[in-house]
Amino acid sequence: MARKAKVEGEARFTPKKAKNAVAVAKVLGPAVIPVVAPFAVRAAGAAREAYDRYQARKLGVSVDKLGLYTGRGAALHARIAGVADGCRELQKSEKASTADQEFAKDSLGTLEQLSASVRAAERMPTARRKSVHRAVAGELERLEGQLLHRLGL
Repeated sequence: MARKAKVEGEARFTPKKAKNAVAVAKVLGPAVIPVVAPFAVRAAGAAREAYDRYQARKLGVSVDKLGLYTGRGAALHARIAGVADGCRELQKSEKASTADQEFAKDSLGTLEQLSASVRAAERMPTARRKSVHRAVAGELERLEGQLLHRLGL
């Protein structure tokens, strides 16, 4: 009775079962792999494309520019690039005042310093890196607010 209960409850993977599984894989493997491989490759490509679109949307950039923004400071680099583009637009704007032009010029210099700070923070210990990122984010908030005000948005 005890032996029968043990056999029914037994779900071990024995060497004999492993040998049988390997034999089945040797027979079926060459027939199944050419059929399954193209689907697996397409599925992996589709998953990567979906992940890239997600990352680009999260950073606020296009998928083709996603490679420019990597690392722990990727989001800050993307924001800095966006503010820099806005400053360049303000500089080129015909209806921008001299004060607006000067603001854009000064802001571009500040943005270069912020970008250098974020790059330098990549190699810092976690606590210092987070502190630098918070400081840069605060300065970006200030610049973004002023830029939007000057652009009339």
